[in-house]
Amino acid sequence: MQEKLLQFIWQHSLYNPGALTTATGEPVTITYPGRLNTNAGPDFLEAKIRVGNTVLVGHIELHINNSDWNKHGHQHDAAYQNVILHVVYNKDNADELPSIPVIELSSHIPASVIEQYAALVNTTFQLPCAGRLDSIRDITKESWLNRMLAERWEEKLTSWKEQLDKSAGDWRNLLYWRLAANFGFKINADPFMATAQSLPVNILAKHHGNLMQIEALLFGQAGMLEKDFEEEYPNALKKEYAYLQQKYKLEPIPGHLWKFLRMRPANFPTVRMAQFAALVHKSFHLFSQIIEQHTLKEILPLLEVTASEYWTTHFRFDEVQEVPSEKKLGRDSLHNIIINTIAPIQFLYATRQGESRLEEKALQLLEAVPAEKNNILAMWQEHGWKPASAGHSQALLQLFNNYCSKKRCLECAIGLSILKGRPKE
Repeated sequence: MQEKLLQFIWQHSLYNPGALTTATGEPVTITYPGRLNTNAGPDFLEAKIRVGNTVLVGHIELHINNSDWNKHGHQHDAAYQNVILHVVYNKDNADELPSIPVIELSSHIPASVIEQYAALVNTTFQLPCAGRLDSIRDITKESWLNRMLAERWEEKLTSWKEQLDKSAGDWRNLLYWRLAANFGFKINADPFMATAQSLPVNILAKHHGNLMQIEALLFGQAGMLEKDFEEEYPNALKKEYAYLQQKYKLEPIPGHLWKFLRMRPANFPTVRMAQFAALVHKSFHLFSQIIEQHTLKEILPLLEVTASEYWTTHFRFDEVQEVPSEKKLGRDSLHNIIINTIAPIQFLYATRQGESRLEEKALQLLEAVPAEKNNILAMWQEHGWKPASAGHSQALLQLFNNYCSKKRCLECAIGLSILKGRPKE
């Protein structure tokens, strides 16, 4: 027994409430177990109980052993003066009972609850509830997925709000930064973001009609033009950047930050930067466009770009590829941008404007995008939980990363359902 599990059992009344008595034999009825306190002080606040014929209202403290009350110094702590009940798993020392009522809960907890919890936290599966998911009601799963998506966006948008405030509420700037990070995907997101933040969007605005100058500015600020080249095109970019760098007093980021190792050539940061430059060139006023469009059919054409002609035969500067290929943004990449940038920024904008209807449209956009594919989602699918959309896949990623992998089963609606033993209807 752990104190965290004991708190969970008390919070969700996973014990037999009949025949509860105090250490002195008085009957106890729990009218309200209290509100879980996540801060310092007693574990549950504002509880209501009946001891004998006396109704008590106040706080409740839980411990594994009753002797923990004195060990933790609660007898001298003013924060515990309003405690009306001490709930313990084990009454280990009758000589150390506090003056308040004490109940021993161990004999009232069904063995199945502890067995189920042990099975969850001691499993060797990456998903603690693997093998039990088919017993969970669909309504429980669906409502928890909604909660997970909201939590994921809340975490994501917290830093976005800070970036928006940092740029004095300039939505165009926020979109520029977030798109840049998205083009770097996971492995090169940080240097992509650093490049964008080192190059003010207002400078790009002055040159957005000239693709070569946009490329020169972005590749130059990325620190990718600092070596000697053999081919004409990178040398032309380097020359153009030298002029623009001096004109705008620009400082590039270190070129060594970029990662190419164990990456498909189509995902090299050089290719992604060329595609990003093409998007800036094509749709500089993208923010106003995406705020007005809400369907997948409307938004996809805004993001569809192909890198400039040089990149048809290159993945890196000065290295000619064997088989030429247009460097278009693939459908999976487009969906990734919608999932991780477009839908969230639409939602944030709608929230800031107080437009609940537009918030719903941002969520609907996510539901229209196919579910992502990766090892984590394949694992969910293997155990019977196939994501139906990008909204579902985002929620399942949040659930695994923030709960399953950390064995936070006591904070999960799926874990609660298993511990309660609710049969699927």
